[in-house]
Amino acid sequence: MELETKYEKNYSHLVSLMEQQDGSYDFDLVRRAFELCVNAHKGQYRKSKEEFYFHPYSVAKIIVGLGMDTESIAAALLHDVVEDTDTTIDQIKSMFGEDVALIVDGVTKIGRIQFVSREQQQAESLRKMLIAMGKDIRVIIIKLADRLHNMRTIDSLPDQKQRDKALETIEVYAPIAHRLGIRPIKDELEDLAIKHLDPIAYHEIEGLLSSKQDFRESTFKSIRARIEERLLKDMPGVEFVLQARVKSIPGIYRKMFIQGKDFDEIYDVYALRIITNTVNDCYNVLGIMHDMFRPIPNRFKDYVSTPKPNMYQSLHTTVIGREAVPFEIQIRTFDMHHTAEFGIAAHWKYKEGITTNNKQMEDRLAWIRQILENDVDSSDLIRSIKIDLSQEDVFAVTPKGDVINLPVGSTVIDFAFAIHSAVGVRMIGAKVDGKIVQINHVIKTGEVIEILTTNAAGHGPSRDWLNIAVTSSAKAKIRSWFKKERREENIETGKTALETELRRNSVVLPEKEMKDFLEEIARKQKQPSVEELYASIGYGGILLEKLIPRIKEDYAKLLKSAEKPSIEEYIKKHIVRSPEGVVIEGIDNCLVKLSKCCAPLPGDDIIGFITRGHGVSVHKRDCVNVPVKIAEASEPDRWIKAYWADSVEQSFTSTLHIDALDRDGLLAEVTNVLFNMRVGLHAVNARAVKGGHCAITVTVSAASVEHLRSIIEKLTKLSGVFSVERTNQ
Repeated sequence: MELETKYEKNYSHLVSLMEQQDGSYDFDLVRRAFELCVNAHKGQYRKSKEEFYFHPYSVAKIIVGLGMDTESIAAALLHDVVEDTDTTIDQIKSMFGEDVALIVDGVTKIGRIQFVSREQQQAESLRKMLIAMGKDIRVIIIKLADRLHNMRTIDSLPDQKQRDKALETIEVYAPIAHRLGIRPIKDELEDLAIKHLDPIAYHEIEGLLSSKQDFRESTFKSIRARIEERLLKDMPGVEFVLQARVKSIPGIYRKMFIQGKDFDEIYDVYALRIITNTVNDCYNVLGIMHDMFRPIPNRFKDYVSTPKPNMYQSLHTTVIGREAVPFEIQIRTFDMHHTAEFGIAAHWKYKEGITTNNKQMEDRLAWIRQILENDVDSSDLIRSIKIDLSQEDVFAVTPKGDVINLPVGSTVIDFAFAIHSAVGVRMIGAKVDGKIVQINHVIKTGEVIEILTTNAAGHGPSRDWLNIAVTSSAKAKIRSWFKKERREENIETGKTALETELRRNSVVLPEKEMKDFLEEIARKQKQPSVEELYASIGYGGILLEKLIPRIKEDYAKLLKSAEKPSIEEYIKKHIVRSPEGVVIEGIDNCLVKLSKCCAPLPGDDIIGFITRGHGVSVHKRDCVNVPVKIAEASEPDRWIKAYWADSVEQSFTSTLHIDALDRDGLLAEVTNVLFNMRVGLHAVNARAVKGGHCAITVTVSAASVEHLRSIIEKLTKLSGVFSVERTNQ
């Protein structure tokens, strides 16, 4: 198939990049993938107005730069054809093989399934991607390259869309790139995300770096020359490379705007990197550096003996020289440098490949399996990635000297379950550096932690631990224990909690309909029965605060789909008359009370409010505590229609305020009027006020608004009475 000149030029550029990698490529397969990419996306354009094919082509160039193989390049070129064109996965498989099809399918977003929310769709897309990563890690490498090019061209999107994409990038994709050790992609993703999320801070850091650039270059030129001279003298014949490095803007941002440090307090803004052949050479160089410069206390980190979770290895030491400028020195081998720069992609770039017996690789990808095995709720998946793949880690030590690596913020509960599930469930306490601590103690790097356990029968974790543990792994193990060991308790706890929430949210159905409704909810939650749904709620596998909004949506749809009876029929079917003579629409067997703030009487326009645990509180519609526009209230669903019963046989209390001239015998006349009208008098209070007036407050019984009006009319006719008003007290 002949390509137009402009496409041929781009393809030739891609080939030249591949040739620079000195790899063994199937150029015919890559060309066929390029041709399908161009032709399948013909006539499609991006928001930036460029032809759509240019996006997968740009992703393929990033993949080539990482040194990836032929299948990865082809999949990068084809990663959008299934989602955005009529091309199918089966066609990709027949034309390019099973590996390319698997990668393309893994990268393809779940765009054709209807989800409750954008967040759920995002989480399910990530879950699918993680599953595909477990089969072939090249899926996520292409996905990261895809996101990188999207971030490079994000300016063509609306402002809010830019912020949403930037937030997702820094919360999900940058942590994954960090865990895979692909530093160039991680740094650029963070850089572009912060630039759009906090442009003011970004440009402030840019200005600080720019203002010190000349000083840095001159100072480091002198320091670098001295180090090179010393190494040549003290380590003759040893190969080494010196590099200068400036800390990335995101790294400075975290320390300035998250940790609250001044720019001058960040000692690793400028760094020199020394790359040599062997681990022994690394430690020898370290000794020379500490002889040449004064090391700053507590600023030495040995990631050679204790690698980071992404397998990053290097010696870090912060020193200060005669120029009085603190700077960091990183010392590593060439192999360590390759891994630090390209991460997992180094296995293709340096022709190591991925083999099933590669123990280091299995350890490196264990976090993918762990996240999937933890069976976190879809909406918790992003939170799990943010915490478990945090760029900041702490290293704690067991009494036997084993190093346990955990995300920053982890507690001794996380530490216990990281050792083993059996240690976690039998934990009764912990010692840190020999001292007893609380179980919510937050771990710091270097602490020696001893977990205290018991073999007593029946002992296990507390449900409160779910709120204390930070890692998804620990939470999953706690839930798993409750799921297995406390089934009957879980069912009862879950049933009670769900029924309480249903009542509180006015989800009311006849018994048979409620049974069918709950069975449908259980099915949607992938539970085999309502009993299993109760059990999952009981042990924390399903969180009520996330389930209830979905139940309310389904309930609203159920009511909407049902045949609507006339209002008279509806009221007859759904009302309940309280002892106060109030009719509540749609709620049976509920406590009803008249609110004291407005003291409603029969005949008043009223409305009900569903309280938390105290039934329905009835207010006058014009009460100051009732929103004028219910739809705009903070919790509109809790306001409910209420009416007075047709015939109310009991009386109601109401308070009247009388403003009158202060004269002898007035109080006696007031009480005499009430006695003659056979009105019950519950309380009376009189006091003199300024100007020769008096204020009398009486609390009386009235059968209705009309009855109360007649009482007010009689009292108003008394000599010296200026006004009689009904109050809310």
